[in-house]
Amino acid sequence: MTRRRRSLLINGLLVVVLLGAGVAGYLVFFGSSGNAQPTARTATAANRDVSEVVTAAGTVQSSFSATASFGTSGTVTEVNVKVGDAVTKGQQLAKLDPTQAQLQVDIAQGNLDTAALKGTATTAYRQAELALKQAQDALAATTLTAPGDGTITSVTGSVGQKVGGSASGFAVVTDLKNLVLHANVSESDVSKLKADQAATVTVNAMATQPIQAKVAQVDLTPTTSNNVVQYGVTLSLTAPPAGLRPGQSASVEITVSQVSNVLAVPAAAVQTVGNQSTVQVMENGVETRKTVEVGVRGDQYVEIKSGLTAGEEVVLPPVTTSTNTNRQQQQGNIPGTGGQRTNGGFGR
Repeated sequence: MTRRRRSLLINGLLVVVLLGAGVAGYLVFFGSSGNAQPTARTATAANRDVSEVVTAAGTVQSSFSATASFGTSGTVTEVNVKVGDAVTKGQQLAKLDPTQAQLQVDIAQGNLDTAALKGTATTAYRQAELALKQAQDALAATTLTAPGDGTITSVTGSVGQKVGGSASGFAVVTDLKNLVLHANVSESDVSKLKADQAATVTVNAMATQPIQAKVAQVDLTPTTSNNVVQYGVTLSLTAPPAGLRPGQSASVEITVSQVSNVLAVPAAAVQTVGNQSTVQVMENGVETRKTVEVGVRGDQYVEIKSGLTAGEEVVLPPVTTSTNTNRQQQQGNIPGTGGQRTNGGFGR
């Protein structure tokens, strides 16, 4: 055999070996995933607690906040509070120059006294009485008082400033002790809410300190934004933590229905079409569909009122298993290979 023929033969053998190695490698890396089969999963119908919750996002708000405004015009001569001061309802916050208002009271009083000396019980006397009352009210309006108990959270006026009456807000009083949460729920969930339902509030800035709450009020009229209809709900907070402030954002879970020690199956096992609910049951290795009556529907479990007995095995949605998923993706996702999904923790 010549040297050239021997070289061609060796090269041919090398090509055959390389092709064989390539086929074997493909089978090793992708053969098991190319024909991935659904894996049957089951769960046992058993007694447990089931809760249905409505979730929403909301904002911490004060149960009381009001703007204090002078009831008349004038020049500010006193400011008796600053931001952060605690005040009680009726406490003096600021004062206007009362000189002009006091003069009007003195004139009105003199007119009334004159009418009384004349023994007048006519319209003129009554008008004098009315004028005195109006002057006294204007004098009282030169003193600004707190509209309720709380903390001064804003003061916009100062001594020497001229104010124009009730249209000009001078200070804001906010109750920082009695806070509430205001949230918005969807129109599909609002019918499930009612007063005194228990809830758990998680403030984003205090995620490790969940706050217990109760539904205090559900708005009767909705708000609409971008064609989304929502209803406001106010929740009272039980023992809110120190440092909680109005304006902080939070999430809430409202327990709208709850049952204890009832027969239940994973929510994934129940298929509902219209008003009829069914489950697939595994009996002697064969799947059988059964109609069931459901009760409380939770995110994880659904109450079964009839149609199943404890211990029966219900079939969960299949999970396609595969191996070497990362390799398959790196190679361009060769057709015929399956993908992996988590089973949600209900598989047996």
